[in-house]
Amino acid sequence: MYDVLARKSLVLMYDVFMIGYIEGTVRAIRPTYCILLAGGVGYKVFATKEALASLKTDTSIAFWTHLAVREDILDLYGFILEEELRFFNLLLSVSGIGPRSALSILDIASVETLRSAISGGNAGYLTSVSGIGKKTAEKIVLELRDKVGLGIDGSGEALSGDIDTLDALRALGYSAQEAREALRKVPADIANSNERLREALKLLGTR
Repeated sequence: MYDVLARKSLVLMYDVFMIGYIEGTVRAIRPTYCILLAGGVGYKVFATKEALASLKTDTSIAFWTHLAVREDILDLYGFILEEELRFFNLLLSVSGIGPRSALSILDIASVETLRSAISGGNAGYLTSVSGIGKKTAEKIVLELRDKVGLGIDGSGEALSGDIDTLDALRALGYSAQEAREALRKVPADIANSNERLREALKLLGTR
């Protein structure tokens, strides 16, 4: 009985306090979230590593947000760009993908890269470069291919180049995570695999 009442109260809180956008001052930054002070309340906002790395304490920031309700917990996910929030919600529409999984996917590939791979039916790219499991990658492509739109010009060649670049970076001794984070920052309009490798190495620095 207590659980039923608790869940009803949680649903009521969700309806009343639905948060779509929040602006405030960064009070603390942690590996997976930040504490955002807004209106005298410190909100725990989960965000991508890239977003968190761009924050500084005691500075103002605004997030587009998604409030996730699970059992007796309310989790707030924040995105600096509204497009990231839209793609996050698209990922949540795929069966079996929850907020934490959706955020981890955005952590390892940019929205444009993911859109290009999905619209092109390239589940293999999601698996080899983005690190998403094969079954999950195939499910994402199947359920979102007609919803994500097209990637930018040249992105298909860039996706192909990334697979070669990832292999080259691994051969040079970089971890898969290091290679993926570097590739995530290489502009998609740099399509040639050699040029993508060169840009990734600049971001990583030479050893």
